[in-house]
Amino acid sequence: MTFDLKTALKFIILFLIGIGVLYLAFWGQDLEKIWLEIKTANYLWVIISVIAVLIAHVLRALRWQMLYQSIHYNVSFWHAYHAVMIGYLANLALPRFGEIGRCSVIHKAEKVPMFASIGTVITERLFDVVMLFVTTLVMLSFQYDIVADFLYQTIYLNLAKKLNTVNYWWLISFSVVIFLFIAIAIYFLRQKFNKKFLRIFVNLRQGFGSYSKLKQKGLFLTYTLGIWFFYLLSMYFAFSSIQATAGLHFNAAFTAIVFSGFAMAAPVQGGIGVFHWMVARSLVLYGISFNDGLAYSTIIHSSQVLLILVLGSLSLFFILTKKEPK
Repeated sequence: MTFDLKTALKFIILFLIGIGVLYLAFWGQDLEKIWLEIKTANYLWVIISVIAVLIAHVLRALRWQMLYQSIHYNVSFWHAYHAVMIGYLANLALPRFGEIGRCSVIHKAEKVPMFASIGTVITERLFDVVMLFVTTLVMLSFQYDIVADFLYQTIYLNLAKKLNTVNYWWLISFSVVIFLFIAIAIYFLRQKFNKKFLRIFVNLRQGFGSYSKLKQKGLFLTYTLGIWFFYLLSMYFAFSSIQATAGLHFNAAFTAIVFSGFAMAAPVQGGIGVFHWMVARSLVLYGISFNDGLAYSTIIHSSQVLLILVLGSLSLFFILTKKEPK
Protein backbone atom coordinates (compact mmCIF):
# COMPACT_ATOMS: atom_id res chain seq x y z
CA MET A 1 0.00 0.00 0.00
CA THR A 2 1.53 3.30 -1.11
CA PHE A 3 1.12 6.07 1.43
CA ASP A 4 0.92 9.35 -0.49
CA LEU A 5 -0.90 12.66 -0.07
CA LYS A 6 -4.08 11.26 -1.66
CA THR A 7 -4.09 8.29 0.73
CA ALA A 8 -3.39 10.54 3.71
CA LEU A 9 -6.30 12.82 2.77
CA LYS A 10 -8.58 9.80 2.41
CA PHE A 11 -7.83 8.58 5.92
CA ILE A 12 -8.04 12.08 7.40
CA ILE A 13 -11.50 12.46 5.84
CA LEU A 14 -12.59 9.07 7.20
CA PHE A 15 -11.28 10.02 10.63
CA LEU A 16 -13.15 13.32 10.53
CA ILE A 17 -16.32 11.47 9.53
CA GLY A 18 -15.87 9.25 12.59
CA ILE A 19 -15.38 12.28 14.81
CA GLY A 20 -18.45 13.87 13.20
CA VAL A 21 -20.61 10.82 13.95
CA LEU A 22 -19.24 10.79 17.50
CA TYR A 23 -20.14 14.47 17.89
CA LEU A 24 -23.65 13.88 16.55
CA ALA A 25 -24.08 10.90 18.87
CA PHE A 26 -23.23 12.99 21.95
CA TRP A 27 -24.87 16.20 20.71
CA GLY A 28 -27.79 17.23 22.91
CA GLN A 29 -27.02 14.57 25.53
CA ASP A 30 -26.36 15.17 29.21
CA LEU A 31 -22.56 15.04 29.07
CA GLU A 32 -22.17 15.58 32.81
CA LYS A 33 -24.34 12.55 33.56
CA ILE A 34 -22.46 10.44 31.01
CA TRP A 35 -19.12 11.45 32.51
CA LEU A 36 -20.39 10.72 36.03
CA GLU A 37 -21.44 7.22 34.98
CA ILE A 38 -18.07 6.58 33.34
CA LYS A 39 -16.20 7.96 36.35
CA THR A 40 -18.15 5.88 38.88
CA ALA A 41 -18.22 2.66 36.82
CA ASN A 42 -17.25 -0.66 38.40
CA TYR A 43 -13.96 -1.22 36.61
CA LEU A 44 -13.59 -4.78 37.89
CA TRP A 45 -16.28 -5.75 35.36
CA VAL A 46 -14.54 -3.66 32.70
CA ILE A 47 -11.33 -5.62 33.32
CA ILE A 48 -13.22 -8.93 33.09
CA SER A 49 -14.78 -7.69 29.85
CA VAL A 50 -11.33 -6.82 28.47
CA ILE A 51 -10.00 -10.27 29.42
CA ALA A 52 -12.83 -11.83 27.38
CA VAL A 53 -11.79 -9.71 24.37
CA LEU A 54 -8.15 -10.73 24.85
CA ILE A 55 -9.16 -14.40 24.78
CA ALA A 56 -10.99 -13.71 21.50
CA HIS A 57 -7.78 -12.18 20.08
CA VAL A 58 -5.81 -15.27 21.16
CA LEU A 59 -8.36 -17.54 19.47
CA ARG A 60 -8.07 -15.42 16.32
CA ALA A 61 -4.29 -15.94 16.32
CA LEU A 62 -4.73 -19.71 16.80
CA ARG A 63 -7.30 -19.83 13.98
CA TRP A 64 -5.01 -17.91 11.64
CA GLN A 65 -2.06 -20.14 12.56
CA MET A 66 -4.12 -23.16 11.46
CA LEU A 67 -4.57 -21.69 7.98
CA TYR A 68 -0.82 -21.23 7.61
CA GLN A 69 -0.12 -24.77 8.77
CA SER A 70 -2.57 -26.14 6.20
CA ILE A 71 -0.47 -24.66 3.39
CA HIS A 72 2.79 -25.84 4.99
CA TYR A 73 4.03 -22.63 6.62
CA ASN A 74 5.03 -23.37 10.20
CA VAL A 75 4.11 -19.97 11.64
CA SER A 76 4.51 -19.85 15.42
CA PHE A 77 1.60 -18.91 17.66
CA TRP A 78 3.44 -15.90 19.09
CA HIS A 79 4.21 -14.46 15.68
CA ALA A 80 0.56 -14.92 14.66
CA TYR A 81 -0.57 -13.29 17.93
CA HIS A 82 1.83 -10.33 17.59
CA ALA A 83 0.73 -9.86 13.97
CA VAL A 84 -2.95 -9.82 14.99
CA MET A 85 -2.35 -7.23 17.71
CA ILE A 86 -0.22 -5.06 15.42
CA GLY A 87 -2.98 -5.31 12.83
CA TYR A 88 -5.53 -4.00 15.32
CA LEU A 89 -3.11 -1.24 16.29
CA ALA A 90 -2.69 -0.23 12.64
CA ASN A 91 -6.47 -0.15 12.17
CA LEU A 92 -6.71 2.52 14.87
CA ALA A 93 -4.67 4.81 12.64
CA LEU A 94 -5.62 3.67 9.15
CA PRO A 95 -8.83 1.68 8.56
CA ARG A 96 -8.30 -1.66 6.76
CA PHE A 97 -4.52 -1.13 6.89
CA GLY A 98 -4.27 -3.69 9.70
CA GLU A 99 -4.84 -6.63 7.33
CA ILE A 100 -1.82 -5.60 5.24
CA GLY A 101 0.14 -4.79 8.40
CA ARG A 102 -0.32 -8.20 9.96
CA CYS A 103 0.72 -9.91 6.70
CA SER A 104 3.85 -7.74 6.66
CA VAL A 105 4.66 -8.87 10.20
CA ILE A 106 4.44 -12.55 9.22
CA HIS A 107 6.54 -11.86 6.13
CA LYS A 108 9.20 -10.20 8.28
CA ALA A 109 9.15 -12.81 11.05
CA GLU A 110 8.55 -16.02 9.09
CA LYS A 111 9.36 -15.11 5.45
CA VAL A 112 5.90 -16.16 4.28
CA PRO A 113 5.03 -14.62 0.86
CA MET A 114 2.84 -11.55 1.30
CA PHE A 115 0.11 -12.65 -1.09
CA ALA A 116 -0.16 -16.08 0.50
CA SER A 117 -0.77 -14.28 3.81
CA ILE A 118 -3.29 -11.95 2.21
CA GLY A 119 -5.15 -15.00 0.90
CA THR A 120 -5.37 -16.48 4.41
CA VAL A 121 -6.57 -13.16 5.86
CA ILE A 122 -9.31 -12.85 3.23
CA THR A 123 -10.35 -16.44 3.96
CA GLU A 124 -10.47 -15.69 7.68
CA ARG A 125 -12.47 -12.50 7.14
CA LEU A 126 -15.00 -14.35 4.98
CA PHE A 127 -15.77 -16.58 7.95
CA ASP A 128 -16.27 -13.49 10.11
CA VAL A 129 -18.69 -12.08 7.53
CA VAL A 130 -20.59 -15.38 7.56
CA MET A 131 -20.72 -15.28 11.37
CA LEU A 132 -22.05 -11.72 11.31
CA PHE A 133 -24.70 -12.81 8.80
CA VAL A 134 -25.65 -15.85 10.92
CA THR A 135 -25.84 -13.86 14.18
CA THR A 136 -28.00 -11.28 12.41
CA LEU A 137 -30.40 -14.01 11.27
CA VAL A 138 -30.50 -15.46 14.80
CA MET A 139 -31.22 -12.00 16.23
CA LEU A 140 -34.04 -11.48 13.72
CA SER A 141 -35.46 -14.94 14.38
CA PHE A 142 -35.63 -14.67 18.16
CA GLN A 143 -35.97 -10.91 18.70
CA TYR A 144 -37.81 -9.70 15.63
CA ASP A 145 -40.49 -7.97 17.70
CA ILE A 146 -37.80 -5.91 19.46
CA VAL A 147 -35.62 -4.91 16.51
CA ALA A 148 -38.20 -4.80 13.69
CA ASP A 149 -39.34 -1.22 14.26
CA PHE A 150 -35.77 0.10 14.49
CA LEU A 151 -34.74 -1.74 11.31
CA TYR A 152 -37.79 -0.43 9.45
CA GLN A 153 -37.68 3.19 10.63
CA THR A 154 -33.93 3.75 10.79
CA ILE A 155 -32.49 1.36 8.22
CA TYR A 156 -35.12 0.42 5.62
CA LEU A 157 -36.81 3.83 5.15
CA ASN A 158 -33.49 5.70 4.96
CA LEU A 159 -32.04 3.11 2.58
CA ALA A 160 -35.15 3.16 0.40
CA LYS A 161 -35.02 6.95 0.28
CA LYS A 162 -31.40 6.91 -0.85
CA LEU A 163 -32.01 4.15 -3.42
CA ASN A 164 -34.82 6.19 -4.96
CA THR A 165 -32.35 8.98 -5.72
CA VAL A 166 -29.87 6.66 -7.47
CA ASN A 167 -29.47 6.95 -11.23
CA TYR A 168 -29.20 3.26 -12.10
CA TRP A 169 -28.15 3.79 -15.72
CA TRP A 170 -25.27 5.93 -14.54
CA LEU A 171 -24.38 3.34 -11.89
CA ILE A 172 -24.44 0.46 -14.40
CA SER A 173 -22.37 2.43 -16.91
CA PHE A 174 -19.85 3.37 -14.24
CA SER A 175 -19.60 -0.28 -13.07
CA VAL A 176 -19.00 -1.47 -16.65
CA VAL A 177 -16.25 1.12 -17.16
CA ILE A 178 -14.56 0.14 -13.88
CA PHE A 179 -14.78 -3.56 -14.77
CA LEU A 180 -13.25 -2.95 -18.20
CA PHE A 181 -10.52 -0.78 -16.69
CA ILE A 182 -9.60 -3.51 -14.18
CA ALA A 183 -9.64 -6.20 -16.89
CA ILE A 184 -7.39 -4.11 -19.18
CA ALA A 185 -5.05 -3.25 -16.28
CA ILE A 186 -4.72 -6.92 -15.35
CA TYR A 187 -4.04 -7.83 -19.00
CA PHE A 188 -1.23 -5.27 -19.38
CA LEU A 189 0.23 -6.11 -15.98
CA ARG A 190 0.35 -9.75 -16.97
CA GLN A 191 2.13 -8.83 -20.19
CA LYS A 192 4.69 -6.66 -18.44
CA PHE A 193 5.19 -8.63 -15.26
CA ASN A 194 4.17 -12.07 -16.42
CA LYS A 195 6.33 -14.13 -14.05
CA LYS A 196 5.75 -11.85 -11.08
CA PHE A 197 2.00 -11.73 -11.77
CA LEU A 198 1.90 -15.52 -11.99
CA ARG A 199 3.76 -15.79 -8.67
CA ILE A 200 1.26 -13.41 -7.05
CA PHE A 201 -1.66 -15.40 -8.44
CA VAL A 202 -0.18 -18.69 -7.22
CA ASN A 203 0.43 -17.27 -3.72
CA LEU A 204 -3.08 -15.81 -3.51
CA ARG A 205 -4.62 -19.08 -4.64
CA GLN A 206 -2.53 -20.89 -2.05
CA GLY A 207 -3.88 -18.60 0.68
CA PHE A 208 -7.46 -18.88 -0.56
CA GLY A 209 -7.20 -22.67 -0.53
CA SER A 210 -5.93 -22.80 3.05
CA TYR A 211 -9.31 -23.70 4.59
CA SER A 212 -10.02 -26.50 2.11
CA LYS A 213 -6.68 -28.09 3.04
CA LEU A 214 -7.33 -28.01 6.79
CA LYS A 215 -7.28 -31.41 8.46
CA GLN A 216 -9.15 -30.12 11.53
CA LYS A 217 -11.97 -28.04 10.09
CA GLY A 218 -14.04 -28.68 13.23
CA LEU A 219 -11.38 -27.04 15.40
CA PHE A 220 -11.21 -24.07 13.02
CA LEU A 221 -14.97 -23.59 13.25
CA THR A 222 -14.78 -23.99 17.05
CA TYR A 223 -12.23 -21.17 17.19
CA THR A 224 -14.53 -19.06 14.99
CA LEU A 225 -17.51 -19.64 17.29
CA GLY A 226 -15.26 -19.04 20.30
CA ILE A 227 -14.14 -15.64 18.99
CA TRP A 228 -17.72 -14.46 18.69
CA PHE A 229 -18.74 -16.07 22.00
CA PHE A 230 -16.06 -14.18 23.90
CA TYR A 231 -17.03 -10.94 22.14
CA LEU A 232 -20.54 -11.65 23.41
CA LEU A 233 -19.24 -12.29 26.93
CA SER A 234 -17.29 -9.04 26.77
CA MET A 235 -20.48 -7.10 26.00
CA TYR A 236 -22.39 -8.95 28.70
CA PHE A 237 -19.77 -8.53 31.45
CA ALA A 238 -19.50 -4.80 30.70
CA PHE A 239 -23.23 -4.39 31.43
CA SER A 240 -22.42 -4.77 35.14
CA SER A 241 -19.95 -1.88 35.03
CA ILE A 242 -22.69 0.78 35.29
CA GLN A 243 -25.97 0.69 37.18
CA ALA A 244 -28.13 1.65 34.18
CA THR A 245 -27.22 -1.50 32.19
CA ALA A 246 -26.58 -3.91 35.09
CA GLY A 247 -29.97 -5.62 34.67
CA LEU A 248 -29.59 -6.45 30.98
CA HIS A 249 -29.38 -10.08 29.86
CA PHE A 250 -27.66 -12.04 27.08
CA ASN A 251 -30.31 -11.13 24.52
CA ALA A 252 -29.32 -7.46 24.80
CA ALA A 253 -25.64 -8.37 24.55
CA PHE A 254 -26.38 -10.48 21.47
CA THR A 255 -28.12 -7.58 19.74
CA ALA A 256 -25.31 -5.21 20.75
CA ILE A 257 -22.76 -7.60 19.21
CA VAL A 258 -24.64 -7.64 15.91
CA PHE A 259 -24.97 -3.85 15.85
CA SER A 260 -21.31 -3.38 16.82
CA GLY A 261 -20.27 -5.86 14.12
CA PHE A 262 -21.83 -3.67 11.44
CA ALA A 263 -20.34 -0.59 13.11
CA MET A 264 -16.82 -2.03 13.01
CA ALA A 265 -17.28 -2.88 9.33
CA ALA A 266 -17.49 0.85 8.59
CA PRO A 267 -14.24 2.22 7.08
CA VAL A 268 -13.55 4.47 10.06
CA GLN A 269 -10.54 4.21 12.38
CA GLY A 270 -11.41 1.84 15.24
CA GLY A 271 -15.14 2.28 14.54
CA ILE A 272 -14.98 5.60 16.41
CA GLY A 273 -18.36 7.33 16.53
CA VAL A 274 -20.19 4.66 14.54
CA PHE A 275 -19.59 2.06 17.28
CA HIS A 276 -20.83 4.42 19.99
CA TRP A 277 -23.99 5.32 18.09
CA MET A 278 -24.87 1.77 17.02
CA VAL A 279 -24.31 0.15 20.43
CA ALA A 280 -26.21 2.92 22.22
CA ARG A 281 -29.10 2.51 19.75
CA SER A 282 -29.14 -1.25 20.30
CA LEU A 283 -29.55 -0.76 24.05
CA VAL A 284 -32.41 1.72 23.57
CA LEU A 285 -34.39 -1.27 22.25
CA TYR A 286 -34.17 -2.78 25.75
CA GLY A 287 -35.37 0.27 27.65
CA ILE A 288 -31.98 1.90 28.24
CA SER A 289 -31.81 5.62 27.58
CA PHE A 290 -29.58 6.72 24.71
CA ASN A 291 -27.64 8.76 27.27
CA ASP A 292 -26.85 5.65 29.34
CA GLY A 293 -26.15 3.67 26.18
CA LEU A 294 -23.50 6.19 25.19
CA ALA A 295 -21.86 5.89 28.62
CA TYR A 296 -21.77 2.10 28.23
CA SER A 297 -20.47 2.17 24.65
CA THR A 298 -17.80 4.71 25.60
CA ILE A 299 -16.58 2.48 28.44
CA ILE A 300 -16.40 -0.72 26.38
CA HIS A 301 -14.91 0.97 23.29
CA SER A 302 -12.29 2.89 25.29
CA SER A 303 -11.27 -0.22 27.26
CA GLN A 304 -10.79 -2.23 24.06
CA VAL A 305 -8.83 0.57 22.40
CA LEU A 306 -6.60 0.82 25.48
CA LEU A 307 -6.00 -2.94 25.34
CA ILE A 308 -4.95 -2.67 21.70
CA LEU A 309 -2.73 0.36 22.36
CA VAL A 310 -0.87 -1.42 25.17
CA LEU A 311 -0.59 -4.95 23.78
CA GLY A 312 -0.27 -3.79 20.16
CA SER A 313 2.62 -1.50 21.08
CA LEU A 314 4.33 -4.32 23.00
CA SER A 315 3.90 -6.64 20.01
CA LEU A 316 5.27 -3.99 17.67
CA PHE A 317 8.30 -3.50 19.92
CA PHE A 318 8.91 -7.26 19.99
CA ILE A 319 8.73 -7.61 16.20
CA LEU A 320 10.87 -4.53 15.48
CA THR A 321 13.61 -5.67 17.87
CA LYS A 322 13.52 -9.30 16.76
CA LYS A 323 16.30 -10.48 14.48
CA GLU A 324 15.06 -11.55 11.08
CA PRO A 325 15.53 -15.23 10.17
CA LYS A 326 18.30 -15.89 7.65
